[in-house]
Amino acid sequence: MEHSSSEFDVVLIEVARRVLAEGAKSVRLDDQEFPVRRTPSKNLRQVDFDFEGVTYRGIEQNPNTNSRWAQLARKGAKVMQFMQSGSYVAAVADGKITHYSSKKK
Repeated sequence: MEHSSSEFDVVLIEVARRVLAEGAKSVRLDDQEFPVRRTPSKNLRQVDFDFEGVTYRGIEQNPNTNSRWAQLARKGAKVMQFMQSGSYVAAVADGKITHYSSKKK
């Protein structure tokens, strides 16, 4: 069953807000709790969570790269990238979501 995009957007924006703006140690979605961890090399915050049976990873944007998201992060924006099965699916910057093109029909 395909999830509604707006519901998915709400979840991604909420995860980014809790981790980056509130500094939450874990994120609760429905009845599940997902711990926020730090990446070993760059000490960036990340959280793995499930949405409608699919596992996603939200990872704090590294400001020390050359991407446009890193430029925003260097300027103080709170940026989180979201991946699913090793592919980036979306980014949230200061509460605004950008979807990457997907292979959906």
